[in-house]
Amino acid sequence: MAFGDSLTAGLGVNRDDAYPAQLQRRLDELDYRYRVINAGVSGDTTAGGLRRVPWVLGSKPDVVILELGGNDGLRGLSLEQTKHNLSRIIEQLRQAGATIILAGMKLPPNYGQDYIRGFEVIYRDLARHYDLAFIPFFLEGVAASPALNQADGIHPTREGYRIVVEQVLKALTPVLQARSRKSRAPHGGS
Repeated sequence: MAFGDSLTAGLGVNRDDAYPAQLQRRLDELDYRYRVINAGVSGDTTAGGLRRVPWVLGSKPDVVILELGGNDGLRGLSLEQTKHNLSRIIEQLRQAGATIILAGMKLPPNYGQDYIRGFEVIYRDLARHYDLAFIPFFLEGVAASPALNQADGIHPTREGYRIVVEQVLKALTPVLQARSRKSRAPHGGS
């Protein structure tokens, strides 16, 4: 389950070019038997994501790539509330048995160093606290590149999303390999 905002939904690109669809193709190429569901909603905040958790859990996801918070930061929302909402999302997903990969975000420099630093720390702290697989910056290698972003400078192009998928795979592949080993492990024993 790709659970996020417009960066997950694929705002401005064809649905087949958004990162979840490209991730599905890469997983198929790598012979992983998973179905990627795009649960991205443009404009969503962590509060909106928290309200959507029951809907997300209705699909009984094995793995959730959680990419939320960018809109909180761009709107200058409370860092404490963003962290609280993400914590509650993580706890509910985990309680339902999902493995979570947390995607970190960064903000443009015009938000002030204290806010930017505090925002980025949220993701690192949550990943450490909950022992989650972690993508330090979801848009690594894509952000601020005019060639890889649409005219708004925020949302990736098809090629930008290709790079995002490779970043996601760095965190996702070990998770899928561990799940595969666990499912093949003999049951029982002492």
